[in-house]
Amino acid sequence: MKWVNALIMLLFIALMLYATSGLPGHADPQAPANVHVSPTYIEDSVEDTHTPNIVTAVLADYRGYDTLGETVVIFTAGLACVLILMRRKAGDKGTLSEHHRSGHM
Repeated sequence: MKWVNALIMLLFIALMLYATSGLPGHADPQAPANVHVSPTYIEDSVEDTHTPNIVTAVLADYRGYDTLGETVVIFTAGLACVLILMRRKAGDKGTLSEHHRSGHM
């Protein structure tokens, strides 16, 4: 079974290498993002968003839903950490291995 997992992993790695071989190089000035997207943001951001700061315009207006999604993920992770730590303080004093042996989690 281990060789099947290894084969699947090798196939996945080969697929990822093939898929990324067509991407432009790092910091390529002729990459589509540098040729089409960036100039549009730079030229039209003040007129489109009425925001003088281009970074704020991109993060809050052009990519607002993306920024909201990232904020939700970070908030959820922080909330999960707080809840886990609160449960550990208020709950049992035993170690995790003691809980595992007794069948209580």
